[in-house]
Amino acid sequence: MRKFHVKTLINSDPVEFLCEPRQSLLEILRDNLRLTGSKEGCNDGNCGACTVILDGRTVNSCLILGVEVEGHEITTIEGVASPAGLHPIQQAFLENAALQCGFCTPGFIVATKSLLETDPNPSEERIRHWLAGNLCRCTGYDKIVRAVLDAASACRR
Repeated sequence: MRKFHVKTLINSDPVEFLCEPRQSLLEILRDNLRLTGSKEGCNDGNCGACTVILDGRTVNSCLILGVEVEGHEITTIEGVASPAGLHPIQQAFLENAALQCGFCTPGFIVATKSLLETDPNPSEERIRHWLAGNLCRCTGYDKIVRAVLDAASACRR
């Protein structure tokens, strides 16, 4: 099968890869680029475990083809922290026990980052609406919402 050469920015770094036209961005991230933070939960866009930021908006990477990201900018969970340490969102998730098994956590953190870049002071209702596409089977959403509220506060400082 023919492979396509794709150039993109991932976590602010220029990246090039070859992919088949049928390969999802999630497959490329995990299998080709070894960025395994984004998880494959449902592979049909319902769980949010594979959430990434594509050109400033959240998308399910399982629903985007690798060939579609030519020339675009992607942020994955690996791009949230800095060499100096955890991002305030990640710290808030830890401090609020907003994770248990951790499978959904990367998607929630990436979605939260996108939310706080859009709305630095979201209401609880806005947070719940924004994160409605991310599913958690272990922790419960109240801890996650508290973590997002605390992260918003920390990011505004």
